[in-house]
Amino acid sequence: MFGAVTLLTSPCDVVSYIPLRRGFLYLVAIMDWATRKVLAWRLSNTLDASFCVEAMKEAITKYGKPEIMNTDQGSQFTGSAWITTLTEAEVKISMDGRGRYLDNIFIERLWRSLKQEAVYLHELQDGFQAKRVIKDWISFYNIERPHTALDKRSPDDAFFSTERTQKAA
Repeated sequence: MFGAVTLLTSPCDVVSYIPLRRGFLYLVAIMDWATRKVLAWRLSNTLDASFCVEAMKEAITKYGKPEIMNTDQGSQFTGSAWITTLTEAEVKISMDGRGRYLDNIFIERLWRSLKQEAVYLHELQDGFQAKRVIKDWISFYNIERPHTALDKRSPDDAFFSTERTQKAA
């Protein structure tokens, strides 16, 4: 099971825009707040909720269901597909206050880092290139990128650590 009993260690997600040479894509990621690990992510060329639901289902399949899921109030997260997915999985739903981006500060920081360290360094031509660049960066972020808040460990090191497993038990 990812996440824990308090909101601060629950997963979160927010949709971000990824600019392309002509147009843009939408990116969603499911992140564990406690360890900053990106558990699942998806790109889409529409704001249809299905790509968010797919990412959530992948995270649940790989890591188990969280107790609480925090999102912003975007239409993808207030619609029936998202609500039904979480309700059927018996996951409590939490939403940020309207216009309160700081409620999801960890994922907002992820978007800033991703864009500054990867997306803006490339003139992304299409979705195939965007997916490749984002996949490589998220892999680096999860496996190698140290975080001061995690005692200079990577999100993967923190997520899979014995210490975290013992605290969750």
